[in-house]
Amino acid sequence: MQPVTVLSIAGSDSGGGAGIQADLRTFAAFGVHGTTVVTALTAQNTIGVDAVWNTPVDLVLSQASAVLEDFDVRAVKTGMLASPDTVIAVSELARAGQLPQLVVDPVLVSSTGHSLMDQGGVQAYRDALFAFATIVTPNLREAAVLADVDVRDIKEVEDMMRVAATIFAFGSRYVLVKGGHFSDASSMHVPDVLVGPEGVSVFDAGLVETLNDHGTGCSLSAAITAGLALGRNAPDAARDAKSFVLAALNGARTWQLGKGRGPIDHLGWGCE
Repeated sequence: MQPVTVLSIAGSDSGGGAGIQADLRTFAAFGVHGTTVVTALTAQNTIGVDAVWNTPVDLVLSQASAVLEDFDVRAVKTGMLASPDTVIAVSELARAGQLPQLVVDPVLVSSTGHSLMDQGGVQAYRDALFAFATIVTPNLREAAVLADVDVRDIKEVEDMMRVAATIFAFGSRYVLVKGGHFSDASSMHVPDVLVGPEGVSVFDAGLVETLNDHGTGCSLSAAITAGLALGRNAPDAARDAKSFVLAALNGARTWQLGKGRGPIDHLGWGCE
């Protein structure tokens, strides 16, 4: 059976936990062929990000052209775009109809607190890219920045709904606010809130107690991209993606890869 093709426009993680590396493993888990446009090189591991080198915009566009001219790409995701110029360049590709079923993961800060977007990037996302997205998938910290609120004020699921509605107004078809950094961690649950044309849905799941959660956001958006390429609608693709990430967290729960927050189990290696 011939696989369908998807595209990730994102940064590289030298530690293999997030970014392009996580996207490709996720695509493989879903049985789709992954192609890539590398927007940045990072020197990082499970402990943190030591350095970032942004890919020149012309080279970003050359990579995209090489893929899009040759492959029948069914769905596209963006991860770390690194600079507002790259965000705008990608939005122009979307405006031209070259990025079907676009999933925008607005990567702004690494899980260890390192900035992964130059100044002006937030406004570029709001003004230029979101309007072309099938779904936008910010985590709580990114959602707070995009909605111009203090993340400490997002304390309840209802707060997540309000933030998601604010981002939804920027023009994407759906917004999924991920609750992996939910402040109510004592409740031992991780709600994600989806806002779209049908209204509001909440996808809830139990908290997996593990240090190995590096790349969960990248993996979730890549899983949604794969689902869309395989013919799932956005709500079902988002629901499937959450289940996939939950299983991958459980599979890697006791791993000790690196000295910090390790990768998740995309390929089911930890299944009994």
